[in-house]
Amino acid sequence: MRPVTEAELAEAVAGASGPLLVRGGGTRTLGHAVGEVLETGGLSGVELYEPGALTLVVRAGTPVAEVEAVLAGERQRLAFEVPDLRGLLGREGVSTIGGVVAANASGPRRVQVGAARDACLGARFVDGAGMVVKNGGRVMKNVTGYDLVKLMAGSRGTLGVLTEVSFKVQAIPEAEATLVIEGLGDAAGLAALRAALGSPFDVSGAARHSGRSLVRVEGMAGSVAYRVTQLRARLGGDVTVAEGAESAALWREVRDVVPMRDKPGEIWRIVTLPTAAAEIVAQLEGEALWDWGGGLIWLVLPHGKGADLAAAVAGRGHATLVKGQGGPVFPPEAPEVAALVAGLKAKFDPRGILNRGMMG
Repeated sequence: MRPVTEAELAEAVAGASGPLLVRGGGTRTLGHAVGEVLETGGLSGVELYEPGALTLVVRAGTPVAEVEAVLAGERQRLAFEVPDLRGLLGREGVSTIGGVVAANASGPRRVQVGAARDACLGARFVDGAGMVVKNGGRVMKNVTGYDLVKLMAGSRGTLGVLTEVSFKVQAIPEAEATLVIEGLGDAAGLAALRAALGSPFDVSGAARHSGRSLVRVEGMAGSVAYRVTQLRARLGGDVTVAEGAESAALWREVRDVVPMRDKPGEIWRIVTLPTAAAEIVAQLEGEALWDWGGGLIWLVLPHGKGADLAAAVAGRGHATLVKGQGGPVFPPEAPEVAALVAGLKAKFDPRGILNRGMMG
């Protein structure tokens, strides 16, 4: 099914006799959902764009590339830096903006501006009963009722099918630069990232891979130059500076997890304490890419190491299997969280037809 209007989508959901597999472009799907495919790509197009107000309203099936092109025309962007994981996952197709929100897909700038959910001002979606629900709006102030926008972000289509999303957007900065720190081991390299993030110099990216630590700053040219000088004096190791397009290329590699492409084994996404990152990786002896100062780890492990990983991460975070066949994709939920999730699903999808098995 590929509805082209919100009304058609609502009718399709209401009339479904079995489970539905909700799909945007299919480029970032995880989990084991089953059912008849319900595509959202027919719900495409920009509904409203007000550059002066930094707001954008777009239908959920709109390709991410189209959204980014519209914004770039006014020297604006989605601040949360949408990752493109097609190369990592071996996928083709076109990523949609609704899929980005449903996955809460966010890149290295999350450490400064937050995730996709933090940029969402409002949303429209169809719940599991075929009812159209609207929450939020085009302004940040929204104090009435539940914050369903934040609830939908990251729910992976299990609570409702997004039809429209509104965002706050950001002006593209005048300049960017990245300090590239060589000659440090993992523990020292991650400590340098934490030191940069703890500084007053407004760091917009802090990552480490291939033996290098990367620290990014963005803004007015004079401000960037000043912050680079100050950070360079504070960070240890051999420091060089990449600017402009060269800097942007470094962060696309981090954003899209390029170093992990074509690696044999399983790829895990671990969210943990930055201070625990080096110890976890050393314990598992895997190949790692650290983001957000070490709070996010992309880790390549041999097949069958899921139990070892669970033991290493226990009490310090959680891990998601992004690529491979090592067992459950998503970590088990605590009993109180599971009860809350069950209550939400009973409310928004009482028949249990939307992306059944997706989060299992």
